[in-house]
Amino acid sequence: MAVSHLSHDLTFFLLFLKIPDAGDPSLPQWIPEGPAGGLYGIDSMPDLRRKKPLPLVSDLAMSLVQSRKAGIASAMATRTSVKDEELKSHVYKKTLQALIYPISCTTPHNFEVWTATTPTYCYECEGLLWGIARQGMRCSECGVKCHEKCQDLLNADCLQRAAEKSCKHGAEDRTQNIIMAMKDRMKIRERNKPEIFEVIRDVFTVSKIAHVQQMKTVKQSVLDGTSKWSAKITITVVCAQGLQAKDKTGSSDPYVTVQVGKTKKRTKTIFGNLNPVWEEKFHFECHNSSDRIKVRVWDEDDDIKSRVKQRLKRESDDFLGQTIIEVRTLSGEMDVWYNLEKRTDKSAVSGAIRLHISVEIKGEEKVAPYHVQYTCLHENLFHYLTDIQGNGAVRIPETRGDDAWKVYFDETAQEIVDEFSMRYGIESIYQAMTHFACLSSKYMCPGVPAVMSTLLANINAYYAHTTASTNVSACDRFAASNFGKERFVKLLDQLHNSLRIDLSTYRNNFPAGSPERLQDLKSTVDLLTSITFFRMKVQELQSPPRASQVVKDCVKACLNSTYEYIFNNCHDLYSRQYQLKQELPPEEQGPSMRNLDFWPKLITLIVSIIEEDKNSYTLVLNQFPQELNVGKVSAEVMWQFFAQDMKYALEEHEKDRLCKSADYMNLHFKVKWLHNEYVQDLPALQGQVPEYPTWFEQFVLQWLDENEDVSLEFLRGALERDKKDGFQQTSEHALFSCSVVDVFTQLNQSFEIIRKLECPDPSILAHYMRRFAKTIGKVLMQYADILSKNFPDYCTKEKMPCILMNDMQQLRVQLEKMFEAMGGKELDPEAADSLKELQVKLNTVLDELSMVFGNRSVPQNTQSLGPGVVPGQSPSPCPISTHPAAGICPPSIPGLPLLELHRRCAGVGPNSWCCSRDSVWGERGLHCGHVCSFQVRIDECVRQMADILGQVRGPGNASPNARASVAQDADSVLRPLMDFLDGNLTLFATVCEKTVLKRVLKELWRVVMNTVERMIVLPPLTDQTGTQLIFTAAKELSHLSKLKDHMVREETRNLTPKQCAILDLALDTIKQYFHAGGNGLKKAFLEKSPDLQSLRYALSLYTQTTDTLIKTFVRSQTAQVHDGKGIRFTANEDIRPEKGSGVDDPVGEVSVQVDLFTHPGTGEHKVTVKVVAANELKWQTAGMFRPFVEVTMVGPHQSDKKRKFTTKSKSNNWAPKYNETFHFLLGNEEGPEAYELQICVKDYCFAREDRVLGLAVMPLRDVAAKGSCACWCPLGRKIHMDETGMTILRILSQRSNDEVAREFVKLKSESRSMEEGS
Repeated sequence: MAVSHLSHDLTFFLLFLKIPDAGDPSLPQWIPEGPAGGLYGIDSMPDLRRKKPLPLVSDLAMSLVQSRKAGIASAMATRTSVKDEELKSHVYKKTLQALIYPISCTTPHNFEVWTATTPTYCYECEGLLWGIARQGMRCSECGVKCHEKCQDLLNADCLQRAAEKSCKHGAEDRTQNIIMAMKDRMKIRERNKPEIFEVIRDVFTVSKIAHVQQMKTVKQSVLDGTSKWSAKITITVVCAQGLQAKDKTGSSDPYVTVQVGKTKKRTKTIFGNLNPVWEEKFHFECHNSSDRIKVRVWDEDDDIKSRVKQRLKRESDDFLGQTIIEVRTLSGEMDVWYNLEKRTDKSAVSGAIRLHISVEIKGEEKVAPYHVQYTCLHENLFHYLTDIQGNGAVRIPETRGDDAWKVYFDETAQEIVDEFSMRYGIESIYQAMTHFACLSSKYMCPGVPAVMSTLLANINAYYAHTTASTNVSACDRFAASNFGKERFVKLLDQLHNSLRIDLSTYRNNFPAGSPERLQDLKSTVDLLTSITFFRMKVQELQSPPRASQVVKDCVKACLNSTYEYIFNNCHDLYSRQYQLKQELPPEEQGPSMRNLDFWPKLITLIVSIIEEDKNSYTLVLNQFPQELNVGKVSAEVMWQFFAQDMKYALEEHEKDRLCKSADYMNLHFKVKWLHNEYVQDLPALQGQVPEYPTWFEQFVLQWLDENEDVSLEFLRGALERDKKDGFQQTSEHALFSCSVVDVFTQLNQSFEIIRKLECPDPSILAHYMRRFAKTIGKVLMQYADILSKNFPDYCTKEKMPCILMNDMQQLRVQLEKMFEAMGGKELDPEAADSLKELQVKLNTVLDELSMVFGNRSVPQNTQSLGPGVVPGQSPSPCPISTHPAAGICPPSIPGLPLLELHRRCAGVGPNSWCCSRDSVWGERGLHCGHVCSFQVRIDECVRQMADILGQVRGPGNASPNARASVAQDADSVLRPLMDFLDGNLTLFATVCEKTVLKRVLKELWRVVMNTVERMIVLPPLTDQTGTQLIFTAAKELSHLSKLKDHMVREETRNLTPKQCAILDLALDTIKQYFHAGGNGLKKAFLEKSPDLQSLRYALSLYTQTTDTLIKTFVRSQTAQVHDGKGIRFTANEDIRPEKGSGVDDPVGEVSVQVDLFTHPGTGEHKVTVKVVAANELKWQTAGMFRPFVEVTMVGPHQSDKKRKFTTKSKSNNWAPKYNETFHFLLGNEEGPEAYELQICVKDYCFAREDRVLGLAVMPLRDVAAKGSCACWCPLGRKIHMDETGMTILRILSQRSNDEVAREFVKLKSESRSMEEGS
């Protein structure tokens, strides 16, 4: 980018930034070395601020600025009078005349009280001197008479008045005395104030000889006085405004009288108007320079009161105001508004009058007016003092007080201009405006802006702050200014433009290192504000540019140029400030695609500029606190330009990505820091989502991709280290290994990088979180997969399985913490769902590890020693071991008491479990050295419990003795299981975290409940029973003994009521044991455990009769064959319906006719079943095929009734027809819904068990509504049942002495053999 429009001085801008050198420890290391994409190559907290404000302009630049600005010549204030020799000559003479006999030194009147003998009028107000004696005052020197109240209003030049009067009346002696007195005064003046005349001579470059001669001429002209003076005066009464209302109608009838000397003239009357316009011109001749022009405004009255008043006084009309003008102050043409003044203290006056006055003085017809002459004097005096004596520097007079603004020069020069203005009637406002014009040519000199601002503020006050008695608008008063409206407005416009130009380079013109120039900057803004105020209040413009907005625009323009400059010279500026001797070719000094070195340097320079604006210029430019804060504007502008360049550069980088992702992350942090430190609180950006995160989004995602690979590699390394160390606990109080800590340390460091980005864009932050959540999921699931894969191998160790499960639990804990750190409930829903799903997966893995741990193996070191066991005692062989070399166990003695387990679970046990892998005996336990399965060990314990329970005899009544016997028997039954649990849980309580311990307890609880149910309450149905066992034993006579054992065992499985009570009490004891006083599993979990509920339900079924169980089975099992689908009903057997839906692969079909009859008197039910035929039988056999149908009535109260009928067999017929009818009597105890027909097609075999071809079940509740129907029943391969049916079947299987139960179990256990063909 080019900066061709910058001034020459800007080339020195920022050349000497005072920033710490490269050796300073506070210097930020922009791009630390580190692996690509690594964590430690990222500086997430750059420190770009400095302890002290950094001046951005060198001393050299400051001196150049001073020298240039001190000599600025502005076209707005060209002093043409400096070169007008003719005007200068005339002004020189007039100035000498005013100085040699100044008004301030004239002789005052010598008033005495005087008595008039004839009617006499006041010289000042022309009113009659009323009274009999001592009517007024009379000057003894000049003889002038006036009221006592008017003596201070008379011209004080008594000697000249007396000389003129004496000369006219021929009093030569008196005149000579007065002239001698005047000469003496002029000599004294010349002798006491020689420096004044010397300055005048130097200002107008007059030689000494010419000056002496001119002094003589001026003295003589003073002595001649006004005797030879003559002038023609033309006065135009233009208009008036804001007059007093004197009439009862609330108005007035004004007219004006104008008097010069003794000549008086009158305007016409304007009736009923307080803002009259006359536009009347009057001509006068004046021969006395000390005369006055008296302009009075009257309200004309024509009533009786005014006529009487006219008889008594010269004045009959009401007085509205007056203005007195000295003739000697008039020259040229003047258009002026004059405020109307009071004549006496009782006068009620308001308003102003506008007069146009033209004066032609004899002998001076071609001379400029006095105001022009004063301008010439002031400009030449200013030029002399500033450019000649001061070498271009403006000397500011040191004055104080309310009128300090009226002091323009030092004492001598000030006296010159004051005497000239007093002599020739130059108003103070004209003086101020003239001096303001002179200063505008030197407005950049030190101290001048403050003076100009004060001057313009007072000029504003003069025109804008009108009094209550003056209703003339500020604009009209300014338009009548002798200085000239257009001239002053043009001056202000040009000054305003120049100030804007200089403020647009305020960093050059007002360097921060110069307190004096900073004060000038403040005054320059004050001056700009005064110009705006002048335009609003005096010019009455509707909407002039606001000063605050103008200054703000100037600041922005300067910052624009500043940014362009530092962007184009970034490398040089940065190198010089850090004193770096790094030479780069020109093409490498700017932004590059190969590295990002340019941007941190640019950020440093931007920060320096913002800090300087914030700490230096903001404190100075504080006139508009609500509208302008330079520091904030600087930050806003710099960020705006930086954002454009940064965005474009990163878009280009995204195409190639030649830099490391860590470099982009470093730059991201610096940009974030710049934004957060200086930009985010700017009012202009409030409520907006910053754009900078979108620039870096792809680079951050790239870093996250690389970080995932780093995290996985780190994970594998951490696990390898942990494996070599044997998965040791990280500390005494931490029960997990180091790998978990290492993995989450790395993940937390990675997340800390993302967190410190402080991404303000919610959508981008959500994107980052989703991506990082994937990394977390991948890392943790790989950790879980590795542990799960190798966990079975680690189960052979003593504590390692528990530590590994602790690791998994710690993963879940740390994941929850990370979830909260990432936002918790405020986290992006997709990322939150991902982490929640991950938590569920880890929970599932932990459940699986717990199941593996419980079902696979545990160290057999858990048999506890009871009291009285001496260490070293020879242990007995392990009674529950299933292998001869299983090891050794302690004697069968009681285990640790439950209270000890409670203490171990709470972690406050007095003696922790100590068991060494290298020793046989521990402090409190034994190490067997063999690894057994939980399930095998518990199976053996429960088997022992079953043996003990089988030896219990007695009734199950509720007497106290019986209850005590039950409690004692329950303790005996539980002893094998408790001995096993005591030792194991003590070790687990020591090495497992509480959550893991509870999982182990849950798994152990599940195994115990299921094993008790499976081995005691509900034995498996896989034992060989009934006919199958007989035929199998017949083949091998040696198995007859096994049959005897089986029958004995069958008897023991049928639990008595007392055994059920013992088991129920034992379950309560086991439940309390696992609860462990609140340190184990919760009671709610134990009570609601499906395993416990299933077991208790099975126990409850033991107390029910066989008929009740069968009825429950029939009612609950509604989907035994083909899910209860496929049975089709018709009115009679001759109508065959379409095949039903929902039946997959039936092995055949049976057609039956069922008739249900209920006796109206007894209520007994009779069922008639006619087996019509079998169709589409699927059966392959090489021998004879003889199918027959077996029909069984299943239901309660059938022990004394015929329950089963069979048809005749049909040889080699796969669609046999039977047409056989059978009758079943059901009784009246239950309704038809408690019964079902089970139809089984079998292949008859001689000397061996018939083979099942297929089965069908038809509930009678489906027939009850119809009464009679024909049914087509598809055949299935076996009977299906749910848990309830299975439980009932298991209970009935234990009732070997009950023929109905035995038959029912056999009936429901039948199935088609898998070896049979389809």
